[in-house]
Amino acid sequence: MNRFFLLIVFTLFLISCSKGTTTTTTPPVLPPVIDTDPPQYGIPFSHVPNRQDAIIYQVNMRSFSTQGNLQGVMARLDSIKALGINVVYLMPIYPVGTINAVNSPYCVKDYNAVGSEFGTLTDLRLLVDGAHSRNMSVLLDWVANHTAWDHAWTTSHKDWYLQDATGNILSPPGMGWNDVAQLNFNNVAMRLAMIKAMKYWVYTANVDGFRCDYADGPPVDFWKQAIDTLRNITTHNLLMLAEGNRNTNFSAGFDYNFGFSYYGQLKSIFSNNSSVLLIDNLNNSEYTNATNGQQIIRYTSNHDVNSSDGTPLDLFGGRNGSMAAFVMTAYMKAVPMIYNGQEVGTPFRLTFPFTTTKINWALNPNITAEYKKILAFRTGSASIRHGLLTSYSNADVCVFTKEVAGEKVLVLANIRNSNINYTLPGILTNTVWTDAMNTVTINLATQITLPAYSYLILKQ
Repeated sequence: MNRFFLLIVFTLFLISCSKGTTTTTTPPVLPPVIDTDPPQYGIPFSHVPNRQDAIIYQVNMRSFSTQGNLQGVMARLDSIKALGINVVYLMPIYPVGTINAVNSPYCVKDYNAVGSEFGTLTDLRLLVDGAHSRNMSVLLDWVANHTAWDHAWTTSHKDWYLQDATGNILSPPGMGWNDVAQLNFNNVAMRLAMIKAMKYWVYTANVDGFRCDYADGPPVDFWKQAIDTLRNITTHNLLMLAEGNRNTNFSAGFDYNFGFSYYGQLKSIFSNNSSVLLIDNLNNSEYTNATNGQQIIRYTSNHDVNSSDGTPLDLFGGRNGSMAAFVMTAYMKAVPMIYNGQEVGTPFRLTFPFTTTKINWALNPNITAEYKKILAFRTGSASIRHGLLTSYSNADVCVFTKEVAGEKVLVLANIRNSNINYTLPGILTNTVWTDAMNTVTINLATQITLPAYSYLILKQ
């Protein structure tokens, strides 16, 4: 017997009892609605890397394989692992909106579903299981700031959105993102629904955290609320990556902030002959408020800049220059992120909305091998991952040491397209090192000549 029928019977009973009398009754007490989390799928992954030890790989599914879906990623998990990756970050997997839309995967129609173009929940689970079996964590992309115009919330909970004076839902102000609708973070119910949806994927697909798109849009106190809630899932060690450069993101509890400023300076160093010393300043300013190993994510490519600016080959001096730039990026003071396809030297852009151009994985195996060696040394070097940074750079050459517990690494990267004679500081003169890439002994005197776009990784 359903509750509605019981209510009718109870009401008729009250009406019949009220004829000729006045009766005071107490409304029936209904059982509370219990908002439970879904059951946990799988076994929570116990090998999520420490913050400083991560090497992140960004997967843009539409370009990644001929299929353009989760199964296409599954087929290459061994190759991703062999590259030296321990964190796989998937661009949005959700259904994409169609109203006022431009087919952007960041235009989310449903936070609790896998988009049919990408596959099914079963496919996602199999991918996560496969990554975990290879000791790799999986992060989902999360778009908290806005939804598609055809998200169910736009009709069922219009008050969850920012509106103008006449009640029309607005796009994110000043951004030009007319394909999406701006959420209202003053609405407590919306916040709770958003956080519940994030928890859903931790339980339902056993994922290991989130890369949070446009993290500087939602207020810091929302992210603290969300991250505190997610951290209370004590069975999981989650990684939280802010695609933002607001220093208060660290205070909110994010493990990582995005190196927008680093990428911009790196481009300027290569294209405008700006000083390498600009990076030294960022090594301080980007880490304001960072504690307990919180890190900046640095990169030479991602889905946005690859589409808008060009490939690492375009931006950083071809094959040699782009590898020198990557060594700086991966070793100096950051956690590195690789965008799918850069490890084979993809010579063309993967342009928005990423539906036509596919990566040719047979390209440039020598470039792949070089990325593997660079990442393998990072993984095996406590100094690179955790060591104290000392910079000896000048305007043209990036030079630094990293040192911890008696292990010392010296990195020299010439990011100019000409030979550079670098004069070593006194502390490095007349020292003996081993070339980390080929185990050859290197004796440093007072000066070293670095060929154009070259790098040296030395260890003691």
